[in-house]
Amino acid sequence: MWRGGGPGPAGSGFSDLLPISGCQHRITIKCRPPIDVGDYTVQRTLLSSAIGVILTAQILSAASVYDYELRTIDYDKVRLRDFKGKVLLIVNVASRCGYTPQYAGLQKLYLAHKDQGFVIIGIPSDDFGEGEPGSDPEIKQFCRRKYDVTFPMMSKVFIRANPRLPLYDYLTDESENPRTGGEIQWNFTKFLIGRDGTILARFEPAVTPEDPSLVKAVENALQ
Repeated sequence: MWRGGGPGPAGSGFSDLLPISGCQHRITIKCRPPIDVGDYTVQRTLLSSAIGVILTAQILSAASVYDYELRTIDYDKVRLRDFKGKVLLIVNVASRCGYTPQYAGLQKLYLAHKDQGFVIIGIPSDDFGEGEPGSDPEIKQFCRRKYDVTFPMMSKVFIRANPRLPLYDYLTDESENPRTGGEIQWNFTKFLIGRDGTILARFEPAVTPEDPSLVKAVENALQ
């Protein structure tokens, strides 16, 4: 994992990310009053097994970023599982932040590698320094006019405040992702996701899109 450190000035934002519901298992167990101790033991064993199956399914359903949904800047629902097989760079972005010029570098990085299956997902948020006060249409217009952004942009969300985007609960979960977890400190924190949905690396805001460590990580993931 790479971390770049550095506090940030004021930034930018977006809203609405939903977890993809996992499979639900409906298991019916027909029980009759126990006749003897052995029968009672069998029923308890069956019930324990059923609970185990349900809990296992719930745990497996939150195994990767593919278990989450987002809303685009145009309010269309998008499932991250639709990006299976591609390398993703998920970035929380902002329009009024000292790191906002990184939009230019992100767009350049995207154009350089998009034909190889590389996708950048920009997720605006106003959580850090109130750096994204604009609405979704305003953010879209800003990104297009100022930086000619063509990579997918999502709707403005909460990343640190409640109700927080569920995707970021997963990305920052230190028990689930010990190498890349931890709370987001500022705008333009970047998560590199492999073709199989694995979180490969995290880059802090000060690590620019042109940084050799980030570029190399992207290139390696695309091989």
